[in-house]
Formats: sequence, C-alpha cells, structure tokens
Amino acid sequence: MTTPAEPLIEVRDLRHEIDGRCVMAAPPFSAAKGEHTLLLGPSGSGKTTLINVITGLITPTSGEVRIAGQVMSALPAAQRDQLRRRTIGVVFQTLRLISALSVRQNLALAQRLALGANDPEAIEGLIAQVGLSHRADARPRALSQGEGQRAAIARALCARPAIVVADEPTSALDDANAAAMSDLLLATAEATGATLLIATHDNRLKARFDRTLNLSAPQVAV
Repeated sequence: MTTPAEPLIEVRDLRHEIDGRCVMAAPPFSAAKGEHTLLLGPSGSGKTTLINVITGLITPTSGEVRIAGQVMSALPAAQRDQLRRRTIGVVFQTLRLISALSVRQNLALAQRLALGANDPEAIEGLIAQVGLSHRADARPRALSQGEGQRAAIARALCARPAIVVADEPTSALDDANAAAMSDLLLATAEATGATLLIATHDNRLKARFDRTLNLSAPQVAV
C-alpha cells in the first residue's frame, strides 16, 4: 500500500480582514509535491490576498498556511522570507522585473538572493526553456507583454523552487497566448517536479487542470 505524499502546501480555515471587512475566506485544501491546482474565482474573491498569505507576504486574520510543514505566520520575518525565497517561486500579477537589468541579470539576481550563488548554465537553460534566448540581454521595457511574462516565469523558477505560484498569469492575453502561457507554466512545473498553484478568474484554464478549487467572493454581513 502506497503512503500518501506529505502535502507541501496546507491551507486551513483562512480568513483575512481589512478594517473589519472580510476580503478573503478560503476553503481548506492541500497540495502535494508535483500537484497542479487551479484556484478559480471572480474578481473580488480574494485570490491575490490568498496568494500573498500563502507566500507569507501578509499574515491572515485567522487560520494558517503550512509550507513544507512550517506555519508561515509563526515564523520570524527573516526565517519566513528565507523559506519563501528558497521554496516558493512567485509569478506576480505585475511582472516586477528590475528595469535597469537585462532578462539574464534579473534571473541571476533572483537566483543569488535565493541560493547565495549563481549557476549560469541553469539560467541559460531556463531562458531557453521559456523561448527567450534571443532576448536574454534585453531590458524589461524592450520586451513585449508575452516576453515579459515568460521572463517572469523563468525568474520564478531560477532557484528550482518546490512550489510555483502564479497570480492571474493569463488575464490580459488572447486565447492563443493564454493557452501558450498556461502550457508553459504546466510544462516547466512538470519538468522540475514543482507543485503549481495558479490563481485566476480565467475559465479558459479550467480544461487544462485536473484539479480546480472554486473561490467565491466573501459575503458581506448586513
């Protein structure tokens, strides 16, 4: 009998409030190594807040997130930041690439911050994997929207994180580019064995994932 894999992500009864108003209430769920999960919900359902709580960028009002068995909100800030840098690669809703650095330099900096050293061969391999070898020396302002998103995916993967989290990676893309972007995320996660978590309101992605969790907008008490 096979022992079930220990979850890399555990979300338990999460709720977050701002000025007494609930902005995110997430059902409990977990994700094991290599699982690919779609968090699907309309605008206002708290998807970005949930991503920020899972990655330890904000502390929830109640409930907890465990990453590799560790409760994020219970860790000192420095230890929480270290766990995030080494374990979680994040593709933010805005690209957050450093404008003064090339694609290659953005990846090298992110890798050095996470691992304390650079692996140039791994960086070149990632750049090739996302189809940007010809744009490796370009700065973010010279990239198209699709190229910028691919660079952001490569940056999220440069430390070979156990978990990859993406926030609305296809929201501004047409059907063909949305399909290509989701396929790229799935393929790169599959290649590295990473657990993939995508938060989106884009129903086009549902058919590409074996597992979908539906989020609804928090109810306002009257």
